[in-house]
Amino acid sequence: MTPRAVAIAVILVAIVAAALLLYRAFRMPGRSYLGAAPPPTRGMVGELRHDVYALAGTIGERNLVTTPEAFAETAVFIEDALRKAGYAPRRQTFEADDVPCANIEVEIRGAVNPNDIVIIGAHYDTVAGSPGADDNATGVAALLAIARRFASEQPARTVRFVAFANEEPPFFTTDRMGSWVYAKRSRERGERIVAMISFDAIGFYSNAEGSQQYPAMLEAVYPSTANFVAFASNIGSRALLQQCIDVFRGHATIPSEGGALPEDIPGIGWSDQWSFWRHGYDAVMVTDTALYRNPHYHTRTDLPDTLGYEALARTTEGLLAVTRALASP
Repeated sequence: MTPRAVAIAVILVAIVAAALLLYRAFRMPGRSYLGAAPPPTRGMVGELRHDVYALAGTIGERNLVTTPEAFAETAVFIEDALRKAGYAPRRQTFEADDVPCANIEVEIRGAVNPNDIVIIGAHYDTVAGSPGADDNATGVAALLAIARRFASEQPARTVRFVAFANEEPPFFTTDRMGSWVYAKRSRERGERIVAMISFDAIGFYSNAEGSQQYPAMLEAVYPSTANFVAFASNIGSRALLQQCIDVFRGHATIPSEGGALPEDIPGIGWSDQWSFWRHGYDAVMVTDTALYRNPHYHTRTDLPDTLGYEALARTTEGLLAVTRALASP
């Protein structure tokens, strides 16, 4: 074989390998919801709106550094909500910059495979200077709504609902991040976490053409209208991501997109799933894509009245189905 033929063969192999990688990254099972959506459960809409307004309206900015009292008040709010649902919340306390803080968790022990653990998580802090309605009162509200509906269920696997502290700067990607502390403890204990799902900013939607933006030329693959919820993971968590979006598409009445992508693409690792990846666990983020569609992201105008509560409710109903499928496969 001539040198030129060898070079051509190498190029062809590289092209095929790249095509296969792209196919595996972007191909998702099921079909995204199309058409007019039926109204979500009325109670779900009101419940989510109530909790978002309580967190981002009444309490407001929730940050250990800038508003420690509101940050602590938020932890109590979450504990009270879970207690009213019939749980006994536990605190995983730790210190960040010599200030005590806590992850809040409740657990339903699995009836068949109790050593298999499913984590449903959302961070409860905000970036400094923002009331954090979308980021991340919506994620906490969805977590609480699903936890309430799970309180009387008996899943096959153990299910934990966890509200994480310190996802936002200055703690993000440090060992003072609440999810890092949690995932590290789980690894040290030898816990078998089979799935971790992070809810982060899931309440901002738009039907306007061109309302959705992307990093890394992903606009060539995904829609330009911000009317969908996104499932994102690293390449190693692809199987979990596909399972989640398959179930979601089978139950949800809102469009959905997904991608298992390299972690260095901006946004793919920007939440608590990152901590679980670092400790060897499969994890997926569910998001409205935050800064890639929401002009209020990380600003003082991230307020409750900027969100779409019916879309948030339809997303939450789909995530309830995902949680049930993961809990009892």
